[in-house]
Amino acid sequence: MSTYTQILYQLVFGSKDYTHFLTAKNQQLLFGYIAGVLKNKSCHSYIVGGAINHIHIVTHIHPTIALSFLIKDIKKASNELISREKSMFPGFSGWQVGFGAFTYHISSKETLINYVVNQAIHHRTVTYKDELIRLLEENFVEYTDDYLLV
Repeated sequence: MSTYTQILYQLVFGSKDYTHFLTAKNQQLLFGYIAGVLKNKSCHSYIVGGAINHIHIVTHIHPTIALSFLIKDIKKASNELISREKSMFPGFSGWQVGFGAFTYHISSKETLINYVVNQAIHHRTVTYKDELIRLLEENFVEYTDDYLLV
């Protein structure tokens, strides 16, 4: 039998120490670059977005790719881009160590895409930490507050 999967992920990770680094001028460069990393790994990027100090990725992952290695590769490649384009990303000191990964039914795809599209509006009233806690709780993921944003 061939391998068939349909696992829709929302991946979330942020900058070290909540550093604000995303702006209207730099985000499309970074989001497009991350989408390219996903494509090179045979993953389909439905959308890459984020706001202020964190990234959201809605994707499916090729069955031969391990999630933690994919996140490591995305962080490494994007960190290299940011280092090359340092003047566009002032204050960026790296990515936080961890990440959040949540799975959804494919019928949630459009809702997730709209959620990511509207991140700038969403984060006028909700912090990244509060958003991350909500995602963890909605997905019944146990967490320790001290390690949320390390």
